[in-house]
Amino acid sequence: MFRVISGVIIILHGLVHLWYVILSFGIVKYQAEMGWTGESWLFSRLLSKSTLGTTAGILFIASLILFVVSGIGVIANLSIYPTILLVSALFSSIVILSFWDGESNLLVQKGVIGLLLNLLIILVTIILL
Repeated sequence: MFRVISGVIIILHGLVHLWYVILSFGIVKYQAEMGWTGESWLFSRLLSKSTLGTTAGILFIASLILFVVSGIGVIANLSIYPTILLVSALFSSIVILSFWDGESNLLVQKGVIGLLLNLLIILVTIILL
């Protein structure tokens, strides 16, 4: 039962990335309180606004898929799930940090809780390996 609950939580954590996909592709009109501004402290100077959004959207989709696969792996108790879960959390963290706008306001909406969950996942996975 614990394995199923853990897997479902991991899948839900992955599905939260969908919000950043929606923002990245401009599916909803951006409002300041929504979180991601469409800017990146790392890439904004290098990429056009549309390329930045598309790149972010694709990478957030990849994060989403990785976590869903990880959650299924946890539920099914696949031997490879710790590795996939570790990769998922690391990849997601890199994406969140790379597409952070560099501003310290609205950190919760910009993914700080997701980043903390990723850190927890990384620590627990390393301990359990």
